[in-house]
Amino acid sequence: MLPEQVEVIMLTRTTKFYGGSEFKREWFVVDAKDATLGRLAVKIADILQGKHKPTFTPNLDAGDFVIVVNADKVRLTGKKWTDKIYHHYSGYPGGLKSFAAEKLLIKHPDKLVYLAVQGMLPNGPLGYKILRKLKVYAASEHPHKAQTPKVLEV
Repeated sequence: MLPEQVEVIMLTRTTKFYGGSEFKREWFVVDAKDATLGRLAVKIADILQGKHKPTFTPNLDAGDFVIVVNADKVRLTGKKWTDKIYHHYSGYPGGLKSFAAEKLLIKHPDKLVYLAVQGMLPNGPLGYKILRKLKVYAASEHPHKAQTPKVLEV
């Protein structure tokens, strides 16, 4: 072919980037009764980040709100109730506190689910912002009825 006979077809592909005002936030309620902790935390972390939506953007907070009820009835497999240790350091010498999972469940029933989800979110300012959309309650009641949350099966 001669150069003047060649027709150049330019295909332009544009990727749509979404901004903060374009995200529609929903509320979900999850019942943690008899749910395995790790599997529950994975589903919650995905929804908090917005990975279930086509508008997922890794560097923006695109996720939904999640309410977890019955956090005190969550399950752990194997010997994790006694062998899984949670640490908290106050910053002072001798300020390391360690709790087994069963002691943490007795003292702070909501903290077990909270820490599991926190470990699956990104570290830094974006992760902290995402984590604020997680509401964990040990009982079956929650104060977010006005948001009309959808039930999420796990």
